This record gives sequence, C-alpha cells and structure tokens, in this order.
Amino acid sequence: MKIIPLSEGSFTVDGTKKFVPFDTTKDSLKDRPAGSLLVEVQPFVVITEKDILLLDTGLGFTMPDGTLQIHHNLMQAGINPMEVTKVLMSHLHRDHAGGISKEDAVLKQRFLSFPNATYVVNKQELEIALSKLSKSYAIDDVSILGETDKLQLIESEGVIDDYIYYEWTGGHSPWHQVFWIKENNETVFFGGDVAPQLFQMKTKFVTKYDFDGKLAADLRVKWWEQGRKENWKFLFYHDLKTPIFNF
Repeated sequence: MKIIPLSEGSFTVDGTKKFVPFDTTKDSLKDRPAGSLLVEVQPFVVITEKDILLLDTGLGFTMPDGTLQIHHNLMQAGINPMEVTKVLMSHLHRDHAGGISKEDAVLKQRFLSFPNATYVVNKQELEIALSKLSKSYAIDDVSILGETDKLQLIESEGVIDDYIYYEWTGGHSPWHQVFWIKENNETVFFGGDVAPQLFQMKTKFVTKYDFDGKLAADLRVKWWEQGRKENWKFLFYHDLKTPIFNF
C-alpha cells in the first residue's frame, strides 16, 4: 500500500470550535485564547490494489484560486480527485468532514467533492450531524450525504470488500468509528480522533474534549499494545510531526 499524508496545515482550536491557522515558526500559543489546542489537520490517501481510499476530508478550505485545498493536495501528489473510489469517514466533525462537498459559487449549488467515490459513514453519526444538536458539525457540508446514492451507511463493525475492517468505538463522539486496511500482510490503522496523535498513544490520560474520555484512553492503550504485537502502521490525523508511525 502507498500512503500519502495530505496536510492542510497547523491550527489552534478553542471552545468556539473555530480552526485558526498557526505558523509554528512565528506564532505563539500564549497569544491564543486560554485552553487552545494546537493540531495538524491531515487527511490521508491510501492507494491499494483495489482502491484509492481517502481517510476523512479535511476542513474544506479553498486555495486562493478557488480550488478545494484537499483537491489541490491530491493533485500535488499526482492523484486526480475524480479517481478516489472510497471516502472512509471516522466521524463528521467539521475538521474531518469539511471537504465532503463544495458549493459552486456560480451555480449556488453544492456538489460532492469526490463524485466517483462511495462515502462510508456511520449511520447514527450522520443522524446526529444532521440534527443540529452540536456546533461541532457543519450541516452544510454533510447534508448532501442524505441526498446521494453514493452513500454507504454502516453500523457496529464489519468488513468492506474483504480487506477494509471497521468498528464503531464511540469515545471522541458517540458514533465515532475506526478503520483497519489489510492487504499483503500489511495493516494500516486509522483511529480518527480517538487516536489522533502519537504522544497520546504513549501516555494514558483522559481528555476533556472527548465525549467519553476514559473510553478513548482505554482504547488507545488497547490499540497501542495490539499494534505493537501485529506491526500496525498508525495514521495520526492531528499529529504535527509524525503522521505515520509503525514499530
């Protein structure tokens, strides 16, 4: 498998849920609101024998020329966005789901960003995203999923095409899910926001921003030990320095 991180940059985020760009060479966390978190926003593309997989879709920001940033990043990696065959969503918070769709400024109509792909989404996660009950979700970005035949709703745990394994975990959000991609004796693990950064895997602590912080901490310990034994390749969506790690 070929794995390519698609970094959209570093950001701080606080209680407002707004992602503010952060330049690590000149900006200071001291100048940001108290409690601000510094994170990378980093979807991944995984090229397998069967698919071009996109793992989460980033913030949905655009380049100065109007190109969707995740499209730009894919093209920089030599991949036509129209070639993406599956979009695997860990959950639908705005920093992971902003690139699901894009509004055409001329037509004033929203379109799927990856029209030739199947979007793999947890059924209950979509329901809560569309409910307007949480400001962590941007309904404009995800509402199109309820109107397309490109949607594959999944629940609990299972296998897609005999090599993509998924499991509902909860932890970060009530219906958060994770993925294992297994091909040719290689296992790639994407833990979304339950396993967002390398240092969190090494230090057991409970975060305040998780829906169930204790559960998330316990899952990280479990995955870290299992990954060590089975030589998983970990993908970290929010890690500033280590997007990909394996033992």
